[in-house]
Amino acid sequence: MKCTKKMKFAGLSLLALLFIVSCDKDSSTDPVQEQLVQDETFETADLQASDEAELISEEVLNIGEDVYATDEIASSSKGSYHSDFLPDCVTITTVITSTTKEKTIDFGEGCELPNGNVLSGIIYLSYEKDMELAQKTLSMSLENFTFNGVSVEGGASILRMRSNENGNPQSDAAAEFSAEWPGGGTASFTGNRTREWIEGYGTGFWGDNVFLISGKGTYMGPAGNVFVKEVIEPLRRELACRFIVSGILEISRNDLTASLDFGDGSCDAVGILTYPNGESEEIFLRRFFN
Repeated sequence: MKCTKKMKFAGLSLLALLFIVSCDKDSSTDPVQEQLVQDETFETADLQASDEAELISEEVLNIGEDVYATDEIASSSKGSYHSDFLPDCVTITTVITSTTKEKTIDFGEGCELPNGNVLSGIIYLSYEKDMELAQKTLSMSLENFTFNGVSVEGGASILRMRSNENGNPQSDAAAEFSAEWPGGGTASFTGNRTREWIEGYGTGFWGDNVFLISGKGTYMGPAGNVFVKEVIEPLRRELACRFIVSGILEISRNDLTASLDFGDGSCDAVGILTYPNGESEEIFLRRFFN
């Protein structure tokens, strides 16, 4: 049977390409190939939107945790501390109540982060003001927020631990975001993720921060297509690199599952995609950057 992949695009969502296959039918068609044909519903824009929706969620959570860490580290070191991740075009204001700190992180009409992403609007962040607590809950929400021109709504609740069993800061986040692209496409992303801060904590330089990420999320695209992403080997995120440098991610839709291996730790755009039938190929990863 002759079988030709219909299209390929660069992005984390390349895993979902396992569902975009066109095959010449004959009497030897197996059940997996038949289901692949039946599930031929994804479009390139939808899959790209999945990758971008996931990145938006992770970046918003990263900003909230970075702002919180500024308070946490300053408190633990009993001195001043300043993170250089957010540029001067971001205005942060703090209102202290009897029990909480309420922070407004304002990106104005447009503010470019060190990694090249351009944000506008406001992230609201709230948490208990007692910085001696071993763990606490951070609440996040958005107002008139855009990420590289994409309008984003939603929020997250983050359980923050000052020190996990490895002695590292850890955040367990439950997030729910929806996005609308300038062209009118919409998408939603919900998930739970755990992020352990394994390097760079307290240095004040964003470029040496390294995290291990695990968790599971669900994406729904404009046409109602749904697939699930689950980390089966922790993803290593180095803020100095725009790509995940190692770890394995699975994407499932219906009864089919593929996996993406992000590599050996090198900062490059290459991953290994393994299809449900066990075949693998090297693919190019594209993140949400110009």
